[in-house]
Amino acid sequence: MTDSSALDPEDRKIVTLARSARARNGVPEGAAVRDETGRTYVAGTVDLPSLRLSALRTAVAMAVASGAKSLEAAAVVSEAGAVSSEDRAAVRDLGGSATPVLLAGPDGTVHLTTPAG
Repeated sequence: MTDSSALDPEDRKIVTLARSARARNGVPEGAAVRDETGRTYVAGTVDLPSLRLSALRTAVAMAVASGAKSLEAAAVVSEAGAVSSEDRAAVRDLGGSATPVLLAGPDGTVHLTTPAG
């Protein structure tokens, strides 16, 4: 477990944004990513009959659609115990294998930080 107060302020920001997206939209997951310029992209789970995307893949897609060239970090707020390999792959595709992915619980406590690769 990681002490969330010990996080870099920019990492704490994306955890807070992800937590807010989850709560605001009443979805199972919220996510946020930070691109190479410091811009953030926030998303929740998409669950439509014809389209299902995790919050993290949605946030990565929003970053790509907005012109991001790379990612510095990603955060997911979920009750899950791990970040799926598909979600890590999406982060890796844009940010590279060393991009940190933070997994936090609904209370914002970071339980795991893992590289995308």
